[in-house]
Amino acid sequence: MREVVVHGVYRHFKGNYYFVEGIAVHSETGERYVVYRQLYGERQLYIRPEEMFLSEADPARSGGQKYRFELVH
Repeated sequence: MREVVVHGVYRHFKGNYYFVEGIAVHSETGERYVVYRQLYGERQLYIRPEEMFLSEADPARSGGQKYRFELVH
């Protein structure tokens, strides 16, 4: 099973790179969210459900990348 690497750098299937800042937990539901920062432009901070972050990419749009986000280092 895949796990998110905190402080890891990931490539999104569209080609941009992101740095994982940490994991946040919803206080009422317990759902886990990945907190990540774009490594380009304004370096915005984003959150996404962990399950979605680790999901497979749409093969028709992924350019051959299997997962939505793939660890590069």
